Amino acid sequence: MKIVARDIPPRAAWALEQAGVHPLLARLYAARGVRAKDELDDGLGRLLPPSGLKGIDTAARLLADAMAQNKRLIVVADYDCDGATACAVGVRGLRLLGAQQVDYLVPDRVTDGYGLTAPIARRVAERGADVLITVDNGIASVDGVAEAKALGLTVVVTDHHLPGPELPAADAIVNPNQPGCTFESKSMAGVGVMFYVLLALRAELRARGIFDAATQPKLDPLLTLVALGTVADVVKLDANNRRLVAQGLKRIRAGQMPAGVAALFHAAGRKAPVATTFDFGFALGPRINAAGRLADMTLGIECLLTDDAGRAAELAGTLDGINRERREIEGGMRDQAMLMAESLFQEDEEPPPAISVFDPDFHEGVVGIVASRIKDKLHRPTFVFAASSAPGKEHELKGSGRSIPGFHLRDALDLVAKRHPGVLLKFGGHAMAAGCTVDADSFDTFEQALAQVAQEWLDAATLTRRIETDGPLAPEYCRADMVDTLHHEVWGQGFAPPTFSEEVQIVSQRLVGESKNHLSIKLMHQGNPVDAIWFGHTEQLPARVLLAFRLDVNEWKGERKVQFLVEGAQI
Repeated sequence: MKIVARDIPPRAAWALEQAGVHPLLARLYAARGVRAKDELDDGLGRLLPPSGLKGIDTAARLLADAMAQNKRLIVVADYDCDGATACAVGVRGLRLLGAQQVDYLVPDRVTDGYGLTAPIARRVAERGADVLITVDNGIASVDGVAEAKALGLTVVVTDHHLPGPELPAADAIVNPNQPGCTFESKSMAGVGVMFYVLLALRAELRARGIFDAATQPKLDPLLTLVALGTVADVVKLDANNRRLVAQGLKRIRAGQMPAGVAALFHAAGRKAPVATTFDFGFALGPRINAAGRLADMTLGIECLLTDDAGRAAELAGTLDGINRERREIEGGMRDQAMLMAESLFQEDEEPPPAISVFDPDFHEGVVGIVASRIKDKLHRPTFVFAASSAPGKEHELKGSGRSIPGFHLRDALDLVAKRHPGVLLKFGGHAMAAGCTVDADSFDTFEQALAQVAQEWLDAATLTRRIETDGPLAPEYCRADMVDTLHHEVWGQGFAPPTFSEEVQIVSQRLVGESKNHLSIKLMHQGNPVDAIWFGHTEQLPARVLLAFRLDVNEWKGERKVQFLVEGAQI
C-alpha cells in the first residue's frame, strides 16, 4: 500500500479562499479540480440544459403526442437503486405532467436477467401499452426493442450505459454516451437521464400551450430521488451530478421528500435533517438494492411511489428486513469467496493480476457486493460467479465484476469475447463495474483469459493499492463543528470525501466488536489525543505509523468528540 498526497494547486486554493471559501474547503476543492467559486454554485440555473442531449427533443415530442392521445405508457425499469429511482421519477413525473395512463414493469434478476428482452416486450404489449419507456437500460437491448416495435409499440430508450456495436432501432434514444451526443456530463446516472427527459417534455408541453411558466408543474420535488439514485449508482460526481445531488440533499434536510424516502431514513436509523451522501450510498441505497437482489424490486419502487406514510413505513420495514437477510448471505459468501481467492496464491506471493471465483452455492443476487469486497482487500479486478437459477439456464454462470483504477472492465470483457468467441454469452457494464454470463464449462477459459488481459494491461504501479489523501490535517480543524461542515458537502465517486494523512504516535490499540475484527486505537495527533477505529482490520500497528484517515464524530452521553476512521497505513 502506498499513501499519496493529492496535488493542491496553490493559486486555485488561494483564489477560492479569497472568494470567501473556508480555507480547508478551499484546499480540498482545489485538489479536486475546482478553480473558481462559481463552480461551486449548485443552483438549478447552473444545470446543463436538456437540449444538449441527443434525441431528447424527439423523445419529448413522442411522449407529448402520446399524452395528447391518452395512450398507455409503461416504464421498463432495472432492478437496482438507480433503476428503481429512475422508474419512480418517470412514473411520478409523467403523472405530474398530465399523463393519465402510466404504469411500470421491472424485470426479475433471476428469471428475466438485465435489460429489455423480447419476452419483457411481449409482457408490456399484453398489458395494453402503446408506449414503452426504458429507464437505466435499453441501449444494448437490440432484440427487445425489435420485438417491441414488431408488436406496434412506440419505444423510447433512456439509459446511461455504454452502447454496444449496434444501437437498438428505438423511436428515440436519450443517452449521453450514445455516438454523436455532445452532452457534457457523460457520467449522469439513469435517474438523471429520465429527469432530463421530463424537463424536455415539460418544455414541449409549454410550447404546445398546455402550461405556461406560471402554471407548469414543479419537477424539483423529484430531485430527492435523482440524488439518491445518482449516489447509489456510484457514478462520477462531475459538476452537473454534484448539483443534482446537492439539490436533492437540500430538500431532504428541509423535510421535503416522498413518504418512502422519509420511511427509509427512519428504518435505517439515519437523520434526514443532517442527511449526507453517505446516507444515500450506505443506508438507503442498499435497502432498495436488497429488494432486487433477494426479492422483487417492485417493493422498492412502490416504497418510492407511495404518498401514504403508513404504507411507506410498512414497505421500508420490509426492505430493511430483506437487507438484513442480504447481509447474512453476503457474510457467508464473502468468507468463502475470500478463501477461494486467497487459495490462488501463496502467502508470500502477490495475488494474480485478476481474480475469478465460482461456487455452486453462491447466491447470484449478492455476487457484485462480494466481488467488491475481494477487490477492496486484494486490489485486483475481481469477478464472482453464481449458477443461474433461471429455468432452463442451470448450465449458465452469472458473474459480476468490480475493477481497480487503470483497468476498464467492460473493455477487458470485450477483448476476452474477441479472443475467445462463444465464451461470453453476454456482457456489459462500465469501467469499474460489469456483468457477464458464461457457460459453466467455460469458466476456466474465462478465468485464464481475463487474467491474461490483466497481465498485459496492468503494471506493478497499478497493482499497488494507492490511497490518495489531502495531506496533513491542521490541529485547529480537528473539531466536531468542522466535521459537520465537511459532511454537509457533496462527496462521492470522482469527488472523493476528504481523507487526511500524517505520521502519528500509537498510544494503545485493541480489537473490538462481536467478532473482534475491528482495531480500536488511541493515538497522538500533533500532540493531541484522538480516538480512532479501523474497521475490518486486526493486525497491530507499530508505535509510529503513517495513517490515512477520514473524520467522524463520536457521540457519547451528549458529548461529541472527533474520531479518525482509518483507511490505511503505510508501514
